[in-house]
This record gives sequence, structure tokens and C-alpha cells, in this order.
Amino acid sequence: MDSECRTEELIQRISTLEEELLRAQRLSSVGALASSITHEFNNILTTVINYAKMGVRHKDEKTRDRCLDRILSASQRAAVITTGMLSYARNTSSRIESHDLHRVAEDVLVLVRKDLQIHRVNVELDAPGTVWAKINSSQVQQLLMNLIVNARQAMREGGRLHISIRDNAGDGWAEIAVADSGCGIAPEKLKHIFDAFYSTKKPDENGQGGTGLGLALCRRIVEAHKGRIRVESEVGRGTTFTLKFPRAEAPALITSREVVTAAG
Repeated sequence: MDSECRTEELIQRISTLEEELLRAQRLSSVGALASSITHEFNNILTTVINYAKMGVRHKDEKTRDRCLDRILSASQRAAVITTGMLSYARNTSSRIESHDLHRVAEDVLVLVRKDLQIHRVNVELDAPGTVWAKINSSQVQQLLMNLIVNARQAMREGGRLHISIRDNAGDGWAEIAVADSGCGIAPEKLKHIFDAFYSTKKPDENGQGGTGLGLALCRRIVEAHKGRIRVESEVGRGTTFTLKFPRAEAPALITSREVVTAAG
């Protein structure tokens, strides 16, 4: 009996540690984007200040309206980034529901787009229509964030990031692929990239390199969804990660008649 209790306690402890590791990895991803997001907010603040000054200097109504429009637009952009960042950092729900992969990818791109622009990475999102999957949106966002940040780091300065989303109804999968034009991964390293604490990243000028946990967690997330993850890479040509999740049908639309009946 004591042995069974200890086993249950150990399993619970391992589960708790895995959740803490996921949260730490999530915050690490946010930290990797801190510089670019700060840069973006500085640009927004500069826009707001300059148009506020212009509105104060000019008394004509047309100029002031134009200034207010620019200030409102900049403030809305800041709100989108802030909302996305808080949602990403705080969303730790474990629920698996039907989500549109296009929307999930767009939410992640809101956070990483400025970082990619700073490093002159061209982004292409190829997502014809909506593609629904049975996923935990928080975990899949974390997975995509990790893959995109890794891709940007592999491309150094410049390059192309291609994200494609497909509905493979015949095989029952909703698929999303993240492809970069970076340095690629050597075959002898490729077979180890999902191993915990294994990293292909070289230390930077501060002696900091990869933890080797990002891709291991990515695989864990995919497996928890009963999905699949595949990687293809060629040295000097780039790397492509393909993720497959159980597909879902689009939520049924409520007709106007049903709404009236429900209200009545």
C-alpha cells in the first residue's frame, strides 16, 4: 500500500514538474521577444507623441481630426500586442477544443512579427480558408512560438519563413508546417533534436545557448494531442517542421430562425 502511495505521489510530482517546465518555457519565449516588442512600443509611443504635438500646434479641425485618427490607430496597435502578450503568458488552460489553426497562427504572428522584421525575415502565411483542429490553443501557440523563434535564430539576418496550414480531411489531420531558409541541421544531429537537453545552438556572445528543452516540449505537446510531428532539413537550405493534429469540423452556424426561437 505504501509503495502504491509513493508511486502515485511520484507520478503527481512528475506531472507538476512538467507543467512548471511548460510555464518556464513559455516565459522564456516571451523573454526572447522582449527586445523587439520594446522597440515596437517605442515606435508606437513616438507616433502618439508626434501627432499629439501636431494636434496641439494646429488649430484647424481637419488637421486635429487627422492627428486623432493616427493616435487612435497607434493605440489600437499597442492594445493588440498587449492583449496578445498577456493572453499568451497567462493562458494555461488544459482544455482541448475545436480551434481554427489560421487564427491560432495569426495570434502568434502578432507577437513575433516585429522581431522578424528587425531581423529582415520575410513571412509568408499560406492558409486558404479555415482549418479546424482539436487542440489546446495555449499549448499549440507555445509550440508555434518556439518553432518560429528557432527558425529566426537559424536564419541569422534575413531569410524566408513560410507557414502553411492544410485540412487533410482524407487522413483526418489538420496540418501546419513551419519552414525556414536557414542553416539547416546535419543528419547526425537531426535524429537527436527531440532529445531533452540536446541543442544545436551555439553559445552567443554572452555564453548563452539553447537549453535543449524547446523541441522536447514540442514533441510532448504533439503527443499529448495524439498528433504527429515530422522534421525535414538540409544543411544550407533550411528546415521544415510539419505538425499534424486531429481535425475537427467547423462549428455549426446558428441560423437567424434558431436565434429568434431561442429568444422567444
